[in-house]
Amino acid sequence: MPEDHDWEAYKVPPTRTPVSERATSVPNPIDYFQTAFHYVLDAPVTFIRGWIERWQNKDKFYYYHQKFRRVPDLSQCLEGDYLCYYEAEAQWRRDRMVDQEIVEIIRERMAACKQREGPNQFQNCAKEMELLAQVTKAYQDRYGDLGYHGNARTCLMKQKHRMMEERKAAQENQ
Repeated sequence: MPEDHDWEAYKVPPTRTPVSERATSVPNPIDYFQTAFHYVLDAPVTFIRGWIERWQNKDKFYYYHQKFRRVPDLSQCLEGDYLCYYEAEAQWRRDRMVDQEIVEIIRERMAACKQREGPNQFQNCAKEMELLAQVTKAYQDRYGDLGYHGNARTCLMKQKHRMMEERKAAQENQ
């Protein structure tokens, strides 16, 4: 290979940054203004803002969901305690949503197992089928005939009637 290259064949592309050629020795006043603005306004405001944010985020929760404390059940509320009724109703609705999600997750696991196993699904997915049957039965027992507008009071009454029927059936079997 030759040591001297043909510079006309392989031209270097021009740089994109313009070269500043100062024709005067007088400093640019914009540089002074930017420096003064940075040290007088921007730096103190940025420091104070960062300090306030650190102070506010001291007790920040890093969870993606809100944690609620457990409130008393509707059966534990005193008569006429409407705030307790409201909190129990809100707790019941949260519990119902959690139970719906549990059933949905188990159902998705069952569908994934069926998809994965194919024709051997009855042998290899028996554990998932049994779990899905248990979870859906428990959900149906608790929320079955309440409908969309069910609430904590009707759910409690349903539970009471179910317990009375079980007690009556146990007495008849003895």
